[in-house]
Order: sequence, then structure tokens, then C-alpha cells
Amino acid sequence: MNNYENILTTFQNGITTITINRPTKLNALNKLTIKELHNAFEVANTDKNTKVIMVTGSGDKAFVAGADISEFADFDVKKGSKLAKKGQELVFNFVEDLSTPVIAAINGFALGGGLELAMACHFRVASDNAKMGLPEVSLGLIPGYGGTQRLPQLIGKGRAMELIMTASMIDANKALNYGLVNHVTTQDELLPFCESIATKITHNSSVAISAAIKSINANFKDGVDGFDIEIKAFGKSFGTEDFIEGTTAFLQKRKANFPGK
Repeated sequence: MNNYENILTTFQNGITTITINRPTKLNALNKLTIKELHNAFEVANTDKNTKVIMVTGSGDKAFVAGADISEFADFDVKKGSKLAKKGQELVFNFVEDLSTPVIAAINGFALGGGLELAMACHFRVASDNAKMGLPEVSLGLIPGYGGTQRLPQLIGKGRAMELIMTASMIDANKALNYGLVNHVTTQDELLPFCESIATKITHNSSVAISAAIKSINANFKDGVDGFDIEIKAFGKSFGTEDFIEGTTAFLQKRKANFPGK
């Protein structure tokens, strides 16, 4: 597909897979990688043939081992604020609000910005060698790509406080126990397992899924009435071709073939 320096993209059977490919840096997020991720997610989201996006890391050690500290070690207050704001706009909030479902396949270390990227995805699956954490306070920082907001949403306030304050890592099974990941697999099974979930998703209405993502996310946004968003999105569903096809197929006892409109 597109020529990127730090990521690879592949497409098969309705699934676009984005692989962060900086194995010598344990796939750490630098400025270029964040820019390329934004472009890759945008391209996949606007591609009518892409029904699901999967994101993973290259190699068998790391999903993303964090941000590239060498890039911002000399930053001041203004530059630091801009770094967080731009990163959240380009990738983390952008991914969370995509209309195409995004699955994080966590194949190793997901630390700092790496865990924040995984948490911005719609759900997560980890291989049994994965380790997750937000170690920023050990550098005199706090998570700046949404970590202080999304981690409590996923695992609860008390656990998030402890994990962030201690800068500790948790393994895949503890992450499963906490509800941070949905499933744990072997490393070999990780991508095939994620693909099997993605394939189930591709059989359903992409229009309805997009509306469901928006409605679920509304519950976590300040000043937004999630129930009201759901009511409006539910009502709008009745005006779609997917609704006509879905209900017709159900009544005719056949599988729906959604046009995605």
C-alpha cells in the first residue's frame, strides 16, 4: 500500500493490519511514527473495503515499548504541552473516535505511549509474553497521551492510581483479570485469533457498528448524554440500506449481505 518508513500496512479479507516497524527501538513512538500512524489509520478508515483495523508491533518483543525519550528530553513546558496535544489529536483520540473498529494485538511490551495506543483502540488482545504499564512517573513525567483518563475507565480508579504511581508493569494474565485486555493467547496464535474476531465483525453492518462505537464512546465524554446519542443513532439506523437488508434477511431466514450504506 503506502510507503512508510516506520510502519507496514497489509490488507486481506476486509482487514487492514498496521504494524509498527521499528524493531531496533522496540517500536518506540517518535514524531514520524505518530504522523505515519495517523495517515495509515485515516487511509484505512476511509477505505470502503476495510471493515476492521488491527494494530500490532513487529518482532516478538514489543508492541510499542513507549515514546522515543531522546526526542523530547530537552523540551520545555510549552513544547511538552504541544507534544501531548498534537499526539492526542493525531493518533490517540483520533483512533478512539474512528468509525472503523480497531483491535490492538499486543505482542510484547506495551509501555507508556504504547499502552496508551492500545487503550485508544476499541479493544485489546494480548499474547502471554506481553507486559503492560505506564512508567512515566519514573521519568518525572505523567502519561500524556490519554493514559490518566483511559486506564481508570478500563480498570477502575484504584488500580489505575497504583499502576501509575508505582510505574509497575503487569503481565498479560493480570491485565486480563483487570479487564485491560479481552483475551490472552500464545504469541503464535495472537494474530490468527484477532483475525477470527475481526472476521466475525466483518459479517455485520459496518454502518451499525460505526453508530455503536459513537454511542459507546459518548458515555465517556463530558457534557454528552450518551442515552440521547444512542436514541438518535438507533433512529437513524431505520433509514439505512443495511437495516432493510438485515431485517429482510432475518425474515427470509438467510444470511445478510450488508451493502454498508
